[in-house]
Amino acid sequence: MKSYAYAGPAFTEPRSHPWTDTAGSPQARYYDLTTTPSLIRSSLEDFVPWSHYPAIDAFYSLLEWLNQPESVLESNDCAFSGPEPHQHPEGAHTLQCQGRVMLLFRALEHNRDGQIGWLENGLHQSLAPLDPMFDGGAIGTTVVPVRYRALPAGDQLGEELLISFWAWGNTQDECLQNLARLMKSLASALRQASALLQPEP
Repeated sequence: MKSYAYAGPAFTEPRSHPWTDTAGSPQARYYDLTTTPSLIRSSLEDFVPWSHYPAIDAFYSLLEWLNQPESVLESNDCAFSGPEPHQHPEGAHTLQCQGRVMLLFRALEHNRDGQIGWLENGLHQSLAPLDPMFDGGAIGTTVVPVRYRALPAGDQLGEELLISFWAWGNTQDECLQNLARLMKSLASALRQASALLQPEP
């Protein structure tokens, strides 16, 4: 599976966790999916129109695993845009879909001590041997600054892992089929990384 460190969008100011809304999408709202997992399949407005595809079901399953009680991780924000013209027309495919999910350690103090970088490295190591012949998608990671509002004042600055993903194809169905294949590898790699990279108590 192709994966790489991705420069990603510019974050001039730390994001907040939990967040309330976004300037670019006022209807977006933060949901604590660790306490309300039933919202995973109904509240993610970008994904709902595509939810009849197995790729989106696989993404929902990944979120359900990340946010279940035994997980050391949780998700914070995700986005998706369905198949549209490929931004790099010289590529082998004419369409692309793309999205993101942001991850953090549930024990908030572990997001301040470099362990997000540890998680990022573990994810790339786990992805490297998976589905090596797949050329229908890619995964990029970006460590972004976050202000953890539940931590004591003056000690709130930390990090999150932004995972960006792209899938390509020449038809809508091919894009979503490749996304399903990518999600299988991402879920497997995150399970491996989570098992190997348990934070110290």
